[in-house]
Amino acid sequence: MLSHQEKTELTILLPCLNEAETLATCIQKAQYSLNQLDLKGEILIADNGSQDNSIEIAERHGARVVHVAEKGYGSALRGGIAAAQGHWILMADADDSYDLSDIALFVEKLRGGNDLVMGCRLPSGGGQILPGAMPWKHRWIGNPALSFLGRLFFKAPAQDFHCGMRAFSKEAIEQIGLRTTGMEFASEMLIKATLHQLRIAEVPITLHPDGRSRPPHLRSWRDGWRHLRFMLLFSPLWLFLVPGFLLILTGAILGGRLLAGPLPLGQIVLDTNTLLACAMSILLGVQVCVFAAFTRAFAATEKLLPPSRRILRLFTVFSLEKGLVFGVVLLGLGGIFLINALLYWKAAGFGAVPYPDSLRRVIPALTLLVLGGQTIFSSFFLSILGLPRK
Repeated sequence: MLSHQEKTELTILLPCLNEAETLATCIQKAQYSLNQLDLKGEILIADNGSQDNSIEIAERHGARVVHVAEKGYGSALRGGIAAAQGHWILMADADDSYDLSDIALFVEKLRGGNDLVMGCRLPSGGGQILPGAMPWKHRWIGNPALSFLGRLFFKAPAQDFHCGMRAFSKEAIEQIGLRTTGMEFASEMLIKATLHQLRIAEVPITLHPDGRSRPPHLRSWRDGWRHLRFMLLFSPLWLFLVPGFLLILTGAILGGRLLAGPLPLGQIVLDTNTLLACAMSILLGVQVCVFAAFTRAFAATEKLLPPSRRILRLFTVFSLEKGLVFGVVLLGLGGIFLINALLYWKAAGFGAVPYPDSLRRVIPALTLLVLGGQTIFSSFFLSILGLPRK
């Protein structure tokens, strides 16, 4: 005989924290969908410490309740996913802002072999936001901006990065290791699904004004920052490599020009003080780029991110010995520049010399020497990160 879990096709999962005003309506709509689509399913309420009668309402209307002690939107959903008995899971908020009586498109996409099906509330993806359903700063600033960054950073195939209504294969989502506890859980799911190359689809939905009389749990600036922070931490390319490369490029181009002499710009003349700033820009840029390699290597070896072809290629091409040789070469070049500066000083009888002339020799020398030291020690550290670990 098949177990109950093997018989259950779809779990409709609703995270809940004091949703007594709308929970019954959501459950009834979910039951209607299961009946209309002739699905063997369950309605699961992941309660996150409700103090009203949400639990009593859920049980009275035939839903199953799982209690999740760890606080947070992500915690409630992770607890619900772990307890779900369905092969597929459809999650949505319990505030009646998503129409659970109309989930046919999600089921169709799941049956078509997709691992994650995102709802899209934005008109750019065919969705609709009814008047009063979303604050203006979320609709016109926060959600479009964060969704754009998500597509830019990770090439995620979704117009609406943070839609709370989505459906997925329980097995596929459990394999990508979701860990966050707060609102950034929505970003984590889509980012990791993209990085693990799961099959992702998107369907248009309508967002309705929620049916609660109290304020929402979402805190705009706090939770928006948590989403952005998570994106940056999971994208060493944009957090470290791009800014570092721009610093190096700016410092190298402008600094190279200043080595030839002062650069007049109207009434302003850029000279050795600016050259020193360019040297600092190069040094900082190189260090930030090295952080990108460190972060990506650590994330891959600790399975925080899936293996990257670039990182595997880096460890194939890179070796500690090559890094040491390159560092020694930079030290040698720096030494040559420094000897040239000393010879210039010697020619002046080791006395006072014009600062611009001496600094044009000393600054490149010290920059190359510091870069050589950075390269040597960074090579050792990158080799440590590349050591196999159980």
